[in-house]
Amino acid sequence: MPQLNADTADLTWRWFAVFVKARSEMSVATALGTKGFEQFVPTHRESHQWSDRLKHVEIPLFTRYVFCRFDGRFRLPVLTTPGVISIVGTPAGPAVIEQQEIDALKQVQSSGATCHPWPFLQSGTRVRVRRGALSGVEGLFVRSRKGDRLVLSVMVLERSVAVEVDATSIECVPEQPQLTSFAAWASAEA
Repeated sequence: MPQLNADTADLTWRWFAVFVKARSEMSVATALGTKGFEQFVPTHRESHQWSDRLKHVEIPLFTRYVFCRFDGRFRLPVLTTPGVISIVGTPAGPAVIEQQEIDALKQVQSSGATCHPWPFLQSGTRVRVRRGALSGVEGLFVRSRKGDRLVLSVMVLERSVAVEVDATSIECVPEQPQLTSFAAWASAEA
């Protein structure tokens, strides 16, 4: 199995979502790291009330998923890791997660901003944060009674994360024209 070397990073190494057994995200991530894979489990803080105390715990943002960077042609070392059930994908192969989606999640984690899981959204206004710890991060803007949020989505998982933002620090991202079918493309080309 080829190993990822920081000095000579192989372009075939991409990010994938690994589906794992319930409540085993951290142990799977540790095992994958031991095997030499770059892995990432974004978390958020929750407060749990026990009968005698209040406890703050770190919970994975995407329950039952671990992000792992590996060469998609060599999946066996990932699949044989204890706790791994499958790699998210289609019968044609594993589904690649875009680098900018992972980078945005990592930037949110390192910023210390409050975030929590959010329902997956396919439509909305695409925005970019202009300043602050999240500068440059793009996502969907959502306004609710609890405040303004930037929603980051991982398309392969159809899951999203919301992070609180100041509405004055964001700007709209121009829409890129997308053709939805061959007929639309053909008529646009004519």
